[in-house]
Amino acid sequence: MSKGDLEQKHAAAAAFQFLSRFPVKLQIDFVPPLLRESVVYYPLVGAVIGLFVWLGGALTGALLPSFPAAVLTLTLWVWLTGGLHLDGWMDTADGLLSYRTRERMLEIMKDSRVGAMGVIACVLLLMMKAALIADFIARGNWAYGALLILPMIWSRWFMVYAMAAWPNARKDDGLAVLFKGLRERREVQRTRSSAVGLTILAGVITLAAVWIFQPDTTMFQVLASENGLGTLPWWLYPVAAIITVPLACYVIGKFVARRISKRLGGLTGDTYGAMNELLEAALLTVLSLLQGFFLI
Repeated sequence: MSKGDLEQKHAAAAAFQFLSRFPVKLQIDFVPPLLRESVVYYPLVGAVIGLFVWLGGALTGALLPSFPAAVLTLTLWVWLTGGLHLDGWMDTADGLLSYRTRERMLEIMKDSRVGAMGVIACVLLLMMKAALIADFIARGNWAYGALLILPMIWSRWFMVYAMAAWPNARKDDGLAVLFKGLRERREVQRTRSSAVGLTILAGVITLAAVWIFQPDTTMFQVLASENGLGTLPWWLYPVAAIITVPLACYVIGKFVARRISKRLGGLTGDTYGAMNELLEAALLTVLSLLQGFFLI
């Protein structure tokens, strides 16, 4: 194995060890250069997490009513991430919703203790995710359920984009400083191109999965015809999802990141995790809306 291949192997392992609980048995040193290299694999980590969540939802949905199945699926989802992004979501909620000065908000976010606003934000987020997963399970379209991997891919893609596009609010302190250097032009271009390439590949795999498990859409076609939509092809929903999800991710993510950066003077490790959680929920909502429109 060449030195370059070994470095990429370590970078991929670092991404999985940092963002998930997958048992990657490789001893590596989490130094800043390796962490910067690892971000190109973040969308891939999201795709693998999404695959397990999809399979977990399909299994529990076949055995249990939709809401208990959704709760178990969400439990698996949180376990696979180690609660890393949820921690950032709660810390960010405690800080931003305190409406204090910039310095005080950053101090609150750094505190390991969770406040009332963090708990409330966490409960509401998990309730929203569980309800959206239950919607997928209740519809029973688990071939289309493969599209659940898209929010997990694109939310992590946006984390990489955010690292490159906005400054670190804490300057030379905090988790975000470990990724310092992604704003350099060469690193930004390589990071974005690699992440988008992996995402396009995941999208192709998703379409292939939906094609293999093509559902019976006779009822859908009848309803579409009755509503003046004509006979719509079965693949219209996944194609619409693959186009709409990344666009929604970029628009929503950029709006939120700008607002946070304006209040904090940049972003932090906590806000990266918070945006990942927010975008996952938002993109699940987009998929649910598209499913309701195309599949009735």
